[in-house]
Amino acid sequence: MAKNKTLTEEDNELLAELGIEIESKTAARYTAREERIIAGFEEIQKFVTDHGRIPEHGEDKDIFERLYAVRLDQIRNQEECRNLIVELDHQNLLSGDFKSNMDVIAELDDDQLLAELGVDLEKENSITELKHVRSQAEKKAAEEIANRTRCDDFEEFRPFFEAVKKDLDTGFRKAIRFRKDAGFTKTTLKTGQFVIIGGQTAYIAETGETFKAPNGEDDARLRVIYANGTESNILLRSLIRAMYKDETSRFITESNDGPLFSGESADDDLDSGTIYVLRSLSDNLVVQQNREIVHKIGVTGGDVKKRIANAKLDPTFLMADVEIIATYKLANINRTKLEKVIHKFFGAAKLDIETKDRFGRNVKSHEWFLVPIFIIDEMVEKIMDGTVSDYYYEPASVELKRH
Repeated sequence: MAKNKTLTEEDNELLAELGIEIESKTAARYTAREERIIAGFEEIQKFVTDHGRIPEHGEDKDIFERLYAVRLDQIRNQEECRNLIVELDHQNLLSGDFKSNMDVIAELDDDQLLAELGVDLEKENSITELKHVRSQAEKKAAEEIANRTRCDDFEEFRPFFEAVKKDLDTGFRKAIRFRKDAGFTKTTLKTGQFVIIGGQTAYIAETGETFKAPNGEDDARLRVIYANGTESNILLRSLIRAMYKDETSRFITESNDGPLFSGESADDDLDSGTIYVLRSLSDNLVVQQNREIVHKIGVTGGDVKKRIANAKLDPTFLMADVEIIATYKLANINRTKLEKVIHKFFGAAKLDIETKDRFGRNVKSHEWFLVPIFIIDEMVEKIMDGTVSDYYYEPASVELKRH
């Protein structure tokens, strides 16, 4: 009989002789229903792994997520199901203690966060070096917390980011520092707001239903779109906490909160300023042929007439007299930034003319544009109503067009 025994059986008998209890293991056998329950739970686990959160109910969720949410509720509520898959539940989905990657990372202190990012603190030799590493690590931490995925409908949001970038470049919006003195629990964000986090511009596209966080503060799930074409489904408090830790984080103001028009004057501003439009009386051939549409556009805080008093001695004015075609009085403006906005707006129609100064030297005169006065009128109206960043000037059709 012994010769017919397998090696495994002989080993088991030897272990038994030594007083070691052998537990006979047999392959688990499941009914068709149990296999369906296990397979269904594994699909839920895959969703959690891919999205960093448990599936949620709601009409705004896709059909598969809603299905997974119902299935998870059923498994939690049936003892038979819980007993069947409890050993498979490595994500604590049954107990309700599940924490997303965003929440786990958000709860780490600075040292733990750096350790998670692979930064060896013991190798840092000075406080200065550590601070340098921390700045980079926290920037990366913000990206980790966001748990981003590809944004399938990013083309719908791309114009928003392009407009915001233009507003920042022209001064219609500002990027202001995160107010740490207020504490992150006192900070709030809203749908439609732009922020800068981890070096990326981010747009809060959607805000879910409000609920109470463990600390008693209001919280909500956000859909955040990033300028690089990714998105995240992140908790409001997690995003605020990430901004709080990120030294480079910024809020981006609304376009009508920009620095051109404000309740406070800058050091180099007066209470008002004037946009002026001048027409040259120069005998320059280009000017002669296009005199009705060649205009100099500028901004001054003083008297325009005094500004042009010595025009015929100034190459800026083409060494010739000029006439004032139009002026527009504005209050509480940053004149320097406003002039840059205007010149950039008409950049496609800019006309650089070279003229000789009184010493015979060739000098290029700037701030002259091939633009009819009615277009300038329209542009100023857009400045006054705060919509100028939505438009651009197209010389070919001689009209303002919306982006």
